[in-house]
Amino acid sequence: MNSTASWDTFLMLWNLKPQARAFRYVSHKDIITSVQFSPVGNLLASASRDRTIRLWIPDKRGKSSEFKAHTAPVRSVDFSADGQFLATASEDKSIKVWNMFCQRFSYSLYRHTHWVHCAKFSPDGRLIVSCSEDKTIKIWDTTNKQCVSNFSDSIGFANYVDFNPNGTYIASAGSDHTVKLWDIRVNKLLQHYQVHSGGVNCVSFHPSGNYLITASSDGTLKILDLLEGRLIYTLQGHTGPVFTVSFSKGGELFASGGTDAQVLLWRTNFDEFNSKDIIKRNLKRLHFDSPPHLHDIYPRTSHPHKGKTETVEINPKLEVMDLQTSTPPVVDILSFDSTTATETTIRTLPDKSEEICGYFLNPSLMSSDCSPTTLKKENEDISNLRSQSQRSIPLAVTDALEHIMEQLNVLTQTVSILEQRLTLTEDKLKDCLENQQKLFNAIHQKS
Repeated sequence: MNSTASWDTFLMLWNLKPQARAFRYVSHKDIITSVQFSPVGNLLASASRDRTIRLWIPDKRGKSSEFKAHTAPVRSVDFSADGQFLATASEDKSIKVWNMFCQRFSYSLYRHTHWVHCAKFSPDGRLIVSCSEDKTIKIWDTTNKQCVSNFSDSIGFANYVDFNPNGTYIASAGSDHTVKLWDIRVNKLLQHYQVHSGGVNCVSFHPSGNYLITASSDGTLKILDLLEGRLIYTLQGHTGPVFTVSFSKGGELFASGGTDAQVLLWRTNFDEFNSKDIIKRNLKRLHFDSPPHLHDIYPRTSHPHKGKTETVEINPKLEVMDLQTSTPPVVDILSFDSTTATETTIRTLPDKSEEICGYFLNPSLMSSDCSPTTLKKENEDISNLRSQSQRSIPLAVTDALEHIMEQLNVLTQTVSILEQRLTLTEDKLKDCLENQQKLFNAIHQKS
């Protein structure tokens, strides 16, 4: 199964075997900005500019759970390696973490002063890395909810950031056309690649940790050999900016998507890895300051690659046989909400306890308080309460509650607009201070 999201507000689930077909999930009201499968593959999370996050069951029924807490468009979603938590990043300058076991909001992380583009869990789940238009990359400790490291850039900001497979360093995709790798153990820049002529929008590590693939607005994909510190492949297949790229769990395939409305699936010549073994290895890491090994990057100097011609350029339209099949049949699935979770309210339970345990909860994570029998009893009680409340609530009260909800939505939009204006004011004030400092320095030098 493969999943794609697009500016057309649709979430697509592609089944390529044994016969190509696609399911189109219809529920978001605006552009979908991010999508990710849970580690087990039984859930699919999506983020949208409609300020919501949805958790989908990837099947024919299209059942989904809606999360509301952000006050601005949501830019990214990311599951922790054990599937217990979901991190979301938003233009409201916050990162929010959701508990997948309870299906509810857990906590927020605030330190960024501009839109947050991306937030990712470390492989062991102990850290979160985030990047923002405030030109900083921050490392957060998930235990004490504090920022423990900060990387800043004076030129551009990072569009995307992610941990390498063993969690010792991070890679950032820069709006200034660069790709940078930072060692989070010593807080130093390891490598600095200048291989694109446009902003870099996404990066993805091969499961071995030895290769990094990048997607750029210059319309190309590039593969970097991190052990040798050099560019090895340039891939040309898209006819416009490339916004996303991702390796498969085993590393034998990767997919890319861009503004040309195409999703290209590529096969690699790298070694294939067992994704389950990789997950187990990452979860067994107990010490953050582990000794260096082959996955560490050396040397620690910058590696600009301007003008080098020793790389291999691949254009699939000219050099590779076109293996695409005819347009697969698409099944439209209109999603219905099973639950709605917000920052201040706990979700209600669906009608059937079997569906809760089978889809929205990981059975291996269930406690005795959330056993099927307990859930079934709670369901019966809740359904009885619902039926009684539906009979007893007058229509006038219902209308009043709906009016209050509408007013709250207007208030949320107003707060978002005020935040954006405040950000613009902060930027202008910063520019004024910088100009004033330059003028002062010039006067001081003349005197």
